[in-house]
Amino acid sequence: MDMDGGSSASKVLKNEITTGNMFNFTPLLGAQSPSPASQSLLELDGGVKVLVDVGWDEHFSVSELKSLERHIPSLSIILLTHATSSHLGAFAHCCKNFPLFTQIPIYATTPVISLGRTLLQDVYSSTPLASTVIPADSLAESSFASGSNSTDPTLRLLLTPPTTEEIAYYFSLIHPLKYSQPHEPLPSAFSPPLNGLKITAYNAGHTLGGTIWHLQHGMESIVYAVDWNQVRENVLSGAAWLDASGGGAEVIEQLRKPTALICSSRGAGKDSLTGGRRRRDDLLLDTIRATIAKGGTVLIPTDTSARVLELAYLLEHAWRKEHSNGTGESPFKSARLYLASKNVGATMRYARSMLEWMDDNIVRELEAVEAATTSKKQHKRNDSKQIGNQDNKSAGNAAGPFDFKYLRLLERKKQIDRIVATKGARVILASDTSLEWGFSKEILHQIANDSSNLIILTESYGVNVRKDKESLAALLWSWYQERRDGVALEPGADGQNLEQVHTGGRELQVHIAERVPLQGRELLAYQQYLATQRRLQNPIPLGSGSALETTADAVDETSSTSSSSSDESDPERQGKALNTSAAVANLNRNKAGLTKETFGVNVLLRQPGLYDYNVRGKKGREQMFPFVSKRRRADDFGDLIRPDEYLRAEERDEIDGHDMRDDNLNKNSKLGQKRKWGDTGLEGANGSNGRGTVNKRRQQKTNVTDNNGIANGDVIVNGLHDPDLDDLSDDSELDPDESINGPSKVVTRVQSVEAHLKIAYVDFVGLHDQRSLSMLIPLIQPRKLILVGGDASETAVLANECRQKLVPAFSESAERTHNGVFTPLNGQMVDASVDTNAWTVKLSNGLVKRLRWQNVRGLGIVTLMGHLGAMAVEDQEFTDTISKKRQKLLKEDREGSEVQKIAFEAKSQQTAPVLDVLPASMAAATRFVAQPLHVGDLRLADLRKILQSTGHTADFRGEGTLLIDGLVAVRKTATGKIEVEGGGLGLPEYPVRNPESSFYAVKRRIYDGLAVIAGG
Repeated sequence: MDMDGGSSASKVLKNEITTGNMFNFTPLLGAQSPSPASQSLLELDGGVKVLVDVGWDEHFSVSELKSLERHIPSLSIILLTHATSSHLGAFAHCCKNFPLFTQIPIYATTPVISLGRTLLQDVYSSTPLASTVIPADSLAESSFASGSNSTDPTLRLLLTPPTTEEIAYYFSLIHPLKYSQPHEPLPSAFSPPLNGLKITAYNAGHTLGGTIWHLQHGMESIVYAVDWNQVRENVLSGAAWLDASGGGAEVIEQLRKPTALICSSRGAGKDSLTGGRRRRDDLLLDTIRATIAKGGTVLIPTDTSARVLELAYLLEHAWRKEHSNGTGESPFKSARLYLASKNVGATMRYARSMLEWMDDNIVRELEAVEAATTSKKQHKRNDSKQIGNQDNKSAGNAAGPFDFKYLRLLERKKQIDRIVATKGARVILASDTSLEWGFSKEILHQIANDSSNLIILTESYGVNVRKDKESLAALLWSWYQERRDGVALEPGADGQNLEQVHTGGRELQVHIAERVPLQGRELLAYQQYLATQRRLQNPIPLGSGSALETTADAVDETSSTSSSSSDESDPERQGKALNTSAAVANLNRNKAGLTKETFGVNVLLRQPGLYDYNVRGKKGREQMFPFVSKRRRADDFGDLIRPDEYLRAEERDEIDGHDMRDDNLNKNSKLGQKRKWGDTGLEGANGSNGRGTVNKRRQQKTNVTDNNGIANGDVIVNGLHDPDLDDLSDDSELDPDESINGPSKVVTRVQSVEAHLKIAYVDFVGLHDQRSLSMLIPLIQPRKLILVGGDASETAVLANECRQKLVPAFSESAERTHNGVFTPLNGQMVDASVDTNAWTVKLSNGLVKRLRWQNVRGLGIVTLMGHLGAMAVEDQEFTDTISKKRQKLLKEDREGSEVQKIAFEAKSQQTAPVLDVLPASMAAATRFVAQPLHVGDLRLADLRKILQSTGHTADFRGEGTLLIDGLVAVRKTATGKIEVEGGGLGLPEYPVRNPESSFYAVKRRIYDGLAVIAGG
């Protein structure tokens, strides 16, 4: 029996048998579904509920979040895995529309927080559908509640989308974590205690900061691994499944043999590409080269914050390599490279600041660039001025991994239109992969009718997608698989043919969603919906006499001229004022549905243009015109001042002599009137506004030229002047949809175009394939396996394979084999509890004194042999209970004999198993039976370091063999057995040492790393 404590073991008084810790798993989204959205609910012992991911698909349907909304009041914590829309696309929507969601602690890695923020900001600025359409049944309910039947069933009203600042605030609530650091999370205010729950994040590959979560709760060890990649890539390192120190053949101890493994089945039917990552990269570059050599345009749909880093890095370095080769003609030198996304600049800034989360090659590349730059600067200081200038120029050309020289970032629709309208070879990376939102949809619509253009799909799509919800990417994928109009074969660099599928002039329907402001009955329907939602969220019946009996008085109380007046008022009025002001504040969040009765006489202050109020029959302050004096801002040191009012003239920001801090608007502009971009609303003495000065500054900036004759304001792409972007380089005018504020609806128009472009496919999704799943799952050795995150066919194939491979190690019967692998549907709860038994025994004081503890890697290990028996235990809590029972019975005039009987029966039940020292007769019989036992895990890599530090030579020879001093060989078999062999003669390349000292030194070091224990 192994113990992990010291002498405190003699104080164990409990005797409990725990059988089967509860663990229920419910996939809310992503189980046996072609949709990539992922949402999972984990329920542990004690009512602890953990939500993993809040994913959404490209349709942004509110109905997919109904199951999640029901569970929010009972959630304990939330975990996020990847910075993709399929894992956190609904995060901002939940924070804005579900009141309790922001009160739940949320945990993720730093890259997931930063890149997820830019992702959602890009989503909400790219498509109005992200604001979510109000369901028709909700509009019908609000219309019925208000007694109106004016709701149009085809009306598609939009909720108010979160602003950029709100999204940034929501992500600031997430607690950042680092890899391999256990953390005890804090529960939500409405959650039961977590009872020692520990969460640990491990690298999942696939995306920057992607996470494999390990949850330890009591006896339960749960590993949540959805969407991971074991293959090492250009930017991202592989998933942290295998232990590098052990040769990469074993799973790390923390993730090995979990009680439950939740794994994604996506890619289970896909074979790995021969040649690995290099072959994949060459295939993509060869496909691009074949199109740009003919002057065509290549469109590569990608996401905006995850896989785009891998693609951008690969293409940028390919362009650098081609331009560094001075000899030869390459199509890459004449082609232009673009990356189009509305928030891609922020994404790349975050990527440059998180290089430590990337692969080691990225870090080494950055260090090499910094070393080269430092060396050239030092050379400049030591050499002549002329040579130094040349070196400075070459040093300036050195660029880091994400310091783009040839990749141009585009964030405006006007830039896209200008680029696509011009002729020439170009490669455009654009968001999103679904082609349902973002610039990729706009570009596809403009280049689809040219047969020289090409679109490269980087991931596959489900074959059983519903036709009414089929995205453009899924439609093109079905065309690629059908190959109805033939295939064009282009020669690759390695001699193999590249397949490009013809579209044959098929009709491609592009649905364009636009945001339109509400008017008339539409605005009334929207106000009715908001009023209904407020009544559902606010239990106080607004407008009733009890709630708003003295509204005007309460409002006046809150705006008193001094803080002492509120302290002198009676407590009853203070409470009434607080309740009323809270109700009014809830109403002020949305201006719809407000009436005169709500505000009373204060309506004259709150509604502009209203000057009449009927005071007949009113009492108190309702008969007087309202007046509110502003409270003077002050503290213990006096009145607060504004530093801006005391600036000198040269310190003010002025345009044409006018202070920008003044609120003097243009006399010709009215309240609410739109101004042209760049119009400051200020007029100078000559009647011109500030826009002329801005244009003058921009003109002056553009007219400044460098030594090469190219203006500083010009755009340089591929080392050449790009005139197509000169006029738009400083353009920051908002798109039409971004300028619409307030209630709005979405209007969809369909545009048809004949598709003549070609379709190619290169797998750049960066997910596990059939080989990775079949190899790693048996190594992980889970006791329960739950498969999610794939369609029905992929899940069935992987489940059948896992049932066959996991039989020898874990299954005791055919029934257990079938129940060990679960394939639930969305909303179906799975009971993945594991039967575990734990006994707590008491050690006698004599046995505790004989224990000899040994330390192995920070763990205390002891072996003991004793005689198990039962012993009565006197518990103070038990004694207090008997005393209370006795007092209660005496008060009721019960007989003392009954008290003694209850006490005797209860005391007879208070016994605990006790392990005591073996008698002398039994100890002699068992001494020869006990065999020495080595506890610990010997790693040859660690043994090699220890021996080298002590002066021995140690090298690996072959697989799993360590040769020390050319004399002693140490092998570790597949079962973990250590074999030590020593020879009389050494190898010639090793110095001759004492054979006996080398052999025994190796054995001594092995025993030092293990705990040798034995009974007796």
